[in-house]
Amino acid sequence: MAQVPQIRIPATYMRGGTSKGVFFKLDDLPGAAHSPGEARDKLLLRVIGSPDPYQKQIDGMGAATSSTSKTVILSKSTQPDHDVDYLFGQVSIDKAFVDWSGNCGNLSAAVGPFAISNGLVDPARIPENGVVEVRIWQANIGKSIVSEVPVIDGVVQETGDFELDGVTFPAAEIPVAFMDPADGEGAMFPTGNLVDDLDVPGVGVLKATLINAGIPTIFINAEAIGYIGNELQEAINDNPDALAMFETIRAHGAVRMGLIQHIDEAASRQHTPKVAFVAKPSDYIASSGKAVKANDVDLLVRALSMGKLHHAMMGTAAVAIGAAAAIPGTLVNLAAGGGDRTSVHFGHPSGTLRVGAEATRVGNNWTVTKAIMSRSARVLMEGWVRIPGDAF
Repeated sequence: MAQVPQIRIPATYMRGGTSKGVFFKLDDLPGAAHSPGEARDKLLLRVIGSPDPYQKQIDGMGAATSSTSKTVILSKSTQPDHDVDYLFGQVSIDKAFVDWSGNCGNLSAAVGPFAISNGLVDPARIPENGVVEVRIWQANIGKSIVSEVPVIDGVVQETGDFELDGVTFPAAEIPVAFMDPADGEGAMFPTGNLVDDLDVPGVGVLKATLINAGIPTIFINAEAIGYIGNELQEAINDNPDALAMFETIRAHGAVRMGLIQHIDEAASRQHTPKVAFVAKPSDYIASSGKAVKANDVDLLVRALSMGKLHHAMMGTAAVAIGAAAAIPGTLVNLAAGGGDRTSVHFGHPSGTLRVGAEATRVGNNWTVTKAIMSRSARVLMEGWVRIPGDAF
């Protein structure tokens, strides 16, 4: 049998926030993968090492978690007043599936640095020393992101003393603003309600805030499903019954939000919506061993991504948390003590995070103009990835 040699594709392996993924320039992809479709999906699956029935992604760049099974494709922007178009692909670990239905907020922090270093930002806009405002078009959901990237001696500053819970080492701070973060073209609250009664078979009727901001998210109260809100990953991920319950909630919430027509479709839309549970503050020990005190935070939030409890917090879910907290009457706002607020400091499994949001009400409709948080990013490796030439 004739053997097909491997091909190599220019790529950069980057950390952004508490995620990492493989970054490509669109022009560097093989011709068949320049456009959306089967060839592009197959290529990215092979790069990451999916589908893997062992769920380890040993034969690829993935690291067998939702935070590390990620790909990004960047190009000079086709949109006015933007520098770069950013397309995110969440790669399933055990299925032959790439989910293009949403953004990755954490990797959004790495887009600006990559764009500057790879010639996607006009050199005239890059100072010798200072900050570059990189204007990003998030192509998955059609929204703008503004990233402030520090530059020293004409190159991106990656090292620094900014610490981010969920990331071991400090790095340079990158403020990221998600503009008009209501996901897609629909309403921020697709049902028209700040709180809904969500009837979930086998669970019961749950109070839920269903919001499209940053990423479609279903918020429920921790106590309604038997939790305190300070749980770490093993409390959820080692419990198959708990995971099945959350997936059932996610599927029924997706139908209620109008994202899918039938619960069976949820299996082919793994990236969105997210499910998160909220609670009033309490003391706990984070996964790093750091003590989080009740009076250090406004509320506790735990969120699931790709069927597992996230080790920290997805950036897009943090946007949803900030947006919901800014709107009086949502479950997130109530867990944080209620009332008007422009920022919220919440506890997650790895520590804490602060996110700001500006919300305004016109009639019965709420609008969040932007949500802001600080992340960091770093190049881990750059060069080429190799895949068999017949993989796509």
